[in-house]
Amino acid sequence: MLVKRTDLALEARELWQESAERTTRLSGVKATKTKREGYPVTRVDILDQRGEKALGKPQGSYLTIDLTTFWQRKADFFERAVRAVGSQLKELLPEEGPVLIIGLGNEAMTPDAVGPLAADNILITRHLIAAMPKHFSGFRPVAVFRTGVLGTTGVESAEAVRGLVAEVKPALVIAIDALASRRCERVCTTVQLSDTGIIPGSGVGNHRAALNRETLGVPVLAVGIPTVVDAATLAADLLEESGVENIDSETLRGGKGDLMVTTRDIDQQVRDLSKVVGYGINWALQDLEIEEMNALLS
Repeated sequence: MLVKRTDLALEARELWQESAERTTRLSGVKATKTKREGYPVTRVDILDQRGEKALGKPQGSYLTIDLTTFWQRKADFFERAVRAVGSQLKELLPEEGPVLIIGLGNEAMTPDAVGPLAADNILITRHLIAAMPKHFSGFRPVAVFRTGVLGTTGVESAEAVRGLVAEVKPALVIAIDALASRRCERVCTTVQLSDTGIIPGSGVGNHRAALNRETLGVPVLAVGIPTVVDAATLAADLLEESGVENIDSETLRGGKGDLMVTTRDIDQQVRDLSKVVGYGINWALQDLEIEEMNALLS
């Protein structure tokens, strides 16, 4: 049997419910739905080991912001999306202390470029506060690092980040990466925030060493955008909708190993949502409006 793949806690909960046709409450997991700035938000809290076992994810909080209507580009769509992401992220942040933001992924491969592109939209202040303390006294110290990928650097992301954490001594690390979704309709329409850390490369099937409190010694918040769907998972869902079940994994994969599916306009979608994530992080960390961010980043 194929194990359907997803990096979203929301979808992991859906898969658990489907696996035994269950609609009852899942022990060890709490799910709530709200709206922020007109965008639906689903929060999944994995409370204990029962929840971890059922969903296959670490204990913690996972917030999924549904930005489907973002692409309708109605009035203030960008500003509302930034505030929605920023307000949810702010709930997970410590009140003070320097922050190290890690842009994970491969800038040369669009579905994996979320981290580097989001990092381009982060307001970097650590060096400015040190050089001009009077002018930047109201800003939170923020540093940004783009890890690159093992194939081009020869260095594991976790190794590089551990060294930076030891030098910078942040109160928090925010790691940004691409994710894999189970469903095409969630590709580039959702943002997941979690306080459990992240495994770099998970979105494109290239799992590396984890970045979390255990490996880095400081809290790690993960921000992810699903940019791909595992082709075998997609095929299995489509076949099940047609009444065909129990297709083995090798048949679905056609002997090709991991294949990923993405949208044809992925370039524009990743650029736009990476900017939302970058500005959302700025909104959560600094006391700035979007117009001020535009001026400072220009």
